[in-house]
Amino acid sequence: MSTESANRTQEFLHQDASVPAAEAGSPASWSDAHGDVSVDALELAAELAGAGEKAGSADIAEYALWLGDDALILSQQLGAWITYAPELEEDVALGNIALDLLGHARSFLRYAGSWDGRSEDDLAYFRDEPELRSCWLVEQPNGDFAQTIARQFLISTYLLELYTALRGSTDATFAAIAEKAVKEVDYHRDHAVQWVLRLAGGTDESRRRIIRAFADTWPYVAELFRDEPLIDRLGDAAVRPSSLRAGFDAVVDAVFAEAELEIPAGSTSSGGGRHGSHATGLGHILSEMQVLARRHPGATW
Repeated sequence: MSTESANRTQEFLHQDASVPAAEAGSPASWSDAHGDVSVDALELAAELAGAGEKAGSADIAEYALWLGDDALILSQQLGAWITYAPELEEDVALGNIALDLLGHARSFLRYAGSWDGRSEDDLAYFRDEPELRSCWLVEQPNGDFAQTIARQFLISTYLLELYTALRGSTDATFAAIAEKAVKEVDYHRDHAVQWVLRLAGGTDESRRRIIRAFADTWPYVAELFRDEPLIDRLGDAAVRPSSLRAGFDAVVDAVFAEAELEIPAGSTSSGGGRHGSHATGLGHILSEMQVLARRHPGATW
């Protein structure tokens, strides 16, 4: 893939983006924004408008769980690549993306728990599988590196559309979290796009793997855009999922055209994550993520 070709793709992706390409698309800016991987540096209060605000209804809290659980499970998945990524730079990059997502998860889960007095840790570590509200796409196994990149490209493209729209939420806390998250997810999408183009334009083996990866992950896309009754009840506080599909498809079409890939054909997953029905992999993810907190409840260090 030529530099000129990559630049054309980046120009398209940032036509309507909230973050100018000059700020979000350059490697120098990525290292400035994502060079510190310390969790201690994350100030959760800065991500919330009025840290003491309580969710206004059970429906607001439920929607916060949708968003928080997607970010939480994806963060856990990406964290598993640390020391296993194909390049040292990818250990750092995937770790940084995982930390960004963990910050989003903490913000949304803290807000969700404000409704009934549960903490973010209560929601992360002490809910069982049927209580989670994550979508099936983030629950899909890491697989090989191409599988992870395909999943990351699809989910970050969706999340960028979602958070861009959620900035206009009538709920001040949702709008504030989205304002911060959209800048980070813009980087996440750019990172995934570059790897999709690199794998599709690399060796015969790398191309075969990214084609297979998209075939494996594509069935789980439709669930992201289903309008559930909760959305009708929330009105302008939430974002209607179906309204995001056109923007998502435009980005996917542009990147696939550049990579000379075709949209996979085949079945669509039934999904069901928003109602507590999950892919088989979620149980394994939770058992690893929750084991320490459940074995030593209340422990600090």
